[in-house]
Formats: sequence, structure tokens, C-alpha cells
Amino acid sequence: MDYGHELVFGTFLTPAVDAPDRVIALAQLTEQVGLDLVSFQDHPYQPRLMDAWTLLSVVAAQTERIKVTTNVANLPLRHPVVLARSVATLDLITGGRVELGLGAGGFLEAVAANAGPRLTTGQSITALEEAIAIMREVWTPGGGGIRLEGKHYTVAGAKRGPAPAHDVSIWLGAYKPRMLALTGRLADGWLPSSGYAGPDELAAMNKVIDEAAVDAGREPAAIRRLYNIAGQFSGRGGFLQGPEEVWIDQLTELTLGEGISTYILASDNPDDIRRFAEVATGVREAVEAARSGAVVPPAPVSSFGVVPTPPPAVRRSAVQLLDESARPTGPGQDPSRTYTPYQLQSGQHLIDVHDHLRAELEQVRDLVEQVAAGTLGIGAARSHINTMTMRQNNWTLGTYCESYCRLVTTHHSLEDASLFPHLRRADPALAPVVDRLQEEHKIIHDVLEGVDKALVALVDGSGSIDGLRAAMDLLDDTLLSHLSYEERELVEPLARLGVL
Repeated sequence: MDYGHELVFGTFLTPAVDAPDRVIALAQLTEQVGLDLVSFQDHPYQPRLMDAWTLLSVVAAQTERIKVTTNVANLPLRHPVVLARSVATLDLITGGRVELGLGAGGFLEAVAANAGPRLTTGQSITALEEAIAIMREVWTPGGGGIRLEGKHYTVAGAKRGPAPAHDVSIWLGAYKPRMLALTGRLADGWLPSSGYAGPDELAAMNKVIDEAAVDAGREPAAIRRLYNIAGQFSGRGGFLQGPEEVWIDQLTELTLGEGISTYILASDNPDDIRRFAEVATGVREAVEAARSGAVVPPAPVSSFGVVPTPPPAVRRSAVQLLDESARPTGPGQDPSRTYTPYQLQSGQHLIDVHDHLRAELEQVRDLVEQVAAGTLGIGAARSHINTMTMRQNNWTLGTYCESYCRLVTTHHSLEDASLFPHLRRADPALAPVVDRLQEEHKIIHDVLEGVDKALVALVDGSGSIDGLRAAMDLLDDTLLSHLSYEERELVEPLARLGVL
């Protein structure tokens, strides 16, 4: 059944406490590629994950358009009155960009171990029903104090407010019949995950929700159907296993057949997020055509579907070697120009290689922390960092060669000798950008040497682990800023001009 809701697409990101900058950058990327929603799991008993509401607030402050939500909030460790006011406050600050994914608290033993209530599964569902009523009363202005007496929550005269900026939706994570029926009676949306409820199980679950909605005097179409999904853009066979065309076909079928109208991708891979944005466009077009009775045309060639990676949202170092405000920009993109998939591969390849460099940088940082923890011999770490240093030679456009070249120390590197001259000849307006990139190569080379010197000092006793961390922080800021600038300026020219 197609319930007719507007299609929404988003991401489900891992709020890893050891990589907050990356998590925020992925949320910003979600917005930049044109998706609608970013979500985070909420497990307050898990110290390896960031606190969901703190993270949502930071992400909301560092984005402009995208909606944010828990996926799903752990009710037993978040009192409903406090949670309702947290939601309303953030919704007011953001101008209506908050929704609430809510759960009964599936890991009940972990909840109890962290001073939460010790509930049975049945008790947790009753508590959830009581909490929904309380939260909606908090959000409803007027009417005097809130007085609700329940088995798990009793509110005796609590003041109302604040009211959120818009009618916040409550989406329930539900799988079993009692939770599905509760969704049909009270919720604004149903939010399962494909790993726990496969596509072939959705029809039966939808039926329980629909029947409960009708029994409660509600229209089943009032309940949005959301779906956390995961898959691979490689291979074939199975659900969401294959190229974008496979995803578009399968998600369109789920929209028209099972009424799913919100798809949330569980992935921390920037390339997956970019490709999912292309999937979103294709599904919207196919569903719109089907709803209007039109014949679905072939997918148009993308005007420009390669999205540069944003720079880190937070700096690690107090030192800033790159004057980012002085960076030149190249010619603007012609909005009427189209590109073939083959042309787009050049710019995407640059991003792919940069993603590899970013991942290797994280590995180096991890090695440093292992040294700090005493879990790895310093000599072994230095050997690995020396190997990685050789690989860092790839931060320029020599990425279009199959092998890595030596550390960039002169203008005789592969980039300067081949690709950069090609870009200058093909489009002289790019010359200031290319010149600036070459200048930054020299700066990054010096920073890399600084990392190695800091490690040498640590080994011979003249330095400290804090000195090495400071050198790594400077490398992190400088290199990631450079890679982002390079992508911003060159992915489109590479598609337009090609490479040698």
C-alpha cells in the first residue's frame, strides 16, 4: 500500500566517541549531498558512543537545513518530561528541525546496570505508552498543570512547555505485536531496521499497525513508515546488493508496495552517502512517475553528482599554517552542463583516494595513542609512520597514477610534471588554484617532517608524547583542510577537462 507520504532520505551514523570530528563531518556531508535527515543511536550506558542529545545539538548548530533525530532515544534513561523539554528546546533553536525516534529501551539489563529502572519487556512498553502521553502534554500549551498517574510515571501538576517550533513527530522502533499495535494507536511513525525486519516481513507488520490504527479511530496513512537500511553498492543478489539502479528499483518497490516513505542509510562511508543521494533522486523520480501514471524515463545524466568532502568541523591544533581565507577559487560550474558517468569518475577517484589518505591518517593517530597507552613499542611505531609518510605523497593530483611516488620535496613530482601543467593548459583560469596547491604541498611536507622529528624526540627521550600529539594535531588540521580544498576546486575541472 502506498500511503502517499513525501519521500525522505537520511543517514544513520555511528556516534563513535573516538572520532567526533569525523561524525560531525559525515553529518555535514549528509546535508551537503542533499539528503534530508541525520540520525544517531542512543545508548547512554555505552561509553564508546557519544551522548546522543549533546551530539544532535552540535550537529544542528553546524548544519543549516537538515533535520536531526535519535534512532531511537532510550526512554528508560531519559525521563519523559526532561526529554520532551530537550526536544522542544532544540526544535525552537533550529527552527523546527528535530524529530523524535523513541524506543522502550531494548537492552533492559544495561539500563538497570546504569541506575535505570529494572523493567520487564511488558513493563517497558507500558512505560513507553505513559511517556508518550506525558511528552505530548508537555508540548501542548495551555490547560493548566499536567496531571497523569501511571504505573511507571506519575506527573502531579507539572508545568507545560516549552512548545516546540513545529509538531514534532514521534517515531517508534517496534517489531513485536504489542509494540506494533502501540505504534498504530499513538505514534506518528514506525521506525524498524532491515536487519531485524527484512523486506518480506514488512507487510505482516504493517497489517498489525494498520488494524490498530483503525481500531483507535485513526487513518493508517497518518503513520509514516520509515526504514533503517544497509547494503553494498557492489555485487549482485539480495536486498540492496548492487549498483545504484538495484537500490532504486528495490526502494521504489517498497515505497509503492509497503508504503515506506523514509529511508535511512546505516553507513559511515562517505562514498556510500554520496551514492545514496543519487539513489534518493532516482527513487523520487520513479515514485512520482508511478503515482502520476507516467512512464518512468531513463535516469538523466547527472548535472554533477560528485560532492567534495567538507573540511573538519573542529580544529585539533591551536596553530594554523594555512591561510584558508586567501585560497583562490577556480571558474564557477556551468549549471547547464551535464557530465557522463565516465567523466564523473575522475573527480570521484580523487575523493576515493583522499578517503584512503584520511583513513591512513586515522591509523597513524591510533598508533600514537597505542604508544601513549604503552601497548606498542615506540620503535615499531616509528617504522610504521615512516612507511605511512612515504604514502602521504599522494595528497596531490598524482592520484590518477597507479602507484605512489616519493615524498613531495620538489616541483619535479608527478603532479607538477604532468597533471598540473595539463590543467593549466586546458584552463588557464585554474592556474592560481594549482599554484596554491603546490605551495600547500611544501607546507604539508614540513608538517610531516615535524611529526617524524617529534617521534624521534620521543624515542631518544628529548621529547614527550604530548609533543607528538601536538604534531599529529597540526598534521590532521593541515592535511584534511588541504584535501578538502583540493576536492572543492578540482573535482569539476577533472570531469570537464579529463586527465592525461
